[in-house]
Amino acid sequence: MTAMPRALRALVLAVPLAAAAAIAALAEIPGTYLAYGRNADGSAYQGNVTVTQTGANQYRVDWNVGYQYSGNGVLEGRVLTVHWGDANPAVYVLMPDGEFHGTWADGEGLEYWTRTPR
Repeated sequence: MTAMPRALRALVLAVPLAAAAAIAALAEIPGTYLAYGRNADGSAYQGNVTVTQTGANQYRVDWNVGYQYSGNGVLEGRVLTVHWGDANPAVYVLMPDGEFHGTWADGEGLEYWTRTPR
């Protein structure tokens, strides 16, 4: 039997750690985030987002970013789709570090949520 190459061994060890980090991030979704975004016209905004779990993989999202918005979202895997009253939902990806990166306005608006000020 040959020894496992060092790079393959590192990968085999890293995958479970990354999966564990992603699971930990999923467990801590509810709470308040700092939101940073860019409107479709290019102007920047920031504010707060509060995420409340309302059911299995279901969340209420409340934005206070100069204006107040609310929506209901569904988490499928690492993708949170939030219907907030616009024709197009806001779609976010939960990153391994617990941040959400997403788009709205059919991809013309960008937004990310973090718990760490930028």
